[in-house]
Amino acid sequence: IMSTKRTDSNSYTIIFSIILVLVVGSLLAFFANATKEMRDNNDKVKTQMDILSSMGVDSDRSNATETFNQYIKQQFVIEGEKVTEDKEAYLINIKKELDNAKQGLVQKLPLFVGEKDGKKLYIVPVRGNGLWDAIWGYIALNDDLKSINGVFFDHKGETPGLGANITESFFKDDFKGEMLFDASGNYKSVEISKSNGDPNNEDKTDNQVDAISGATITGTGVGAMLNSGIKLYLPYFETLKK
Repeated sequence: IMSTKRTDSNSYTIIFSIILVLVVGSLLAFFANATKEMRDNNDKVKTQMDILSSMGVDSDRSNATETFNQYIKQQFVIEGEKVTEDKEAYLINIKKELDNAKQGLVQKLPLFVGEKDGKKLYIVPVRGNGLWDAIWGYIALNDDLKSINGVFFDHKGETPGLGANITESFFKDDFKGEMLFDASGNYKSVEISKSNGDPNNEDKTDNQVDAISGATITGTGVGAMLNSGIKLYLPYFETLKK
């Protein structure tokens, strides 16, 4: 008798657990589906704000789309030698495109043409690896396609007070005016250097900015991200100079 009661009790517990899992799972799926549109819209708005930030344009979620449409005049998608205008190029998943490139597929490169204070800017997305996880950003280039007008950086899990400082103005502002090429016209990008002899970043032709103290690996990741990310666009930029 005691054995039968124990079996009944175990069966009841198992059945109850299964029902509970099914109910909770269904509720989670329902709420995930119900909030998907909101989450997708939040992601879109965040991307617009990040692109604008690289241009030095402030916005918030309430006016991001309106401001984005005001400052971003054109959006393009570059696929090899094919270039098409696409008003939703900002929605391209950069991580996915990098993964596609590693598999030998043609990578889609979004390019944004903005205008601020009467000056044309070319904004390109970049993505790489920090110390702990992914880092990414947007680089606004001046119309000469040789120098940086502004940058935006973000990260997934860098150390607070150290690598996470790539999001701070004191670091991002150092990139303003930095040249991407040396005096001979060779592409050098911008290195984040611990031994930089120009801590105030007054020399904009040395292809270097001062590193963040205690964030060597994150800084190296930012430098590598800029170098490889901007390099992808150089063939197209050459066509614009002709």
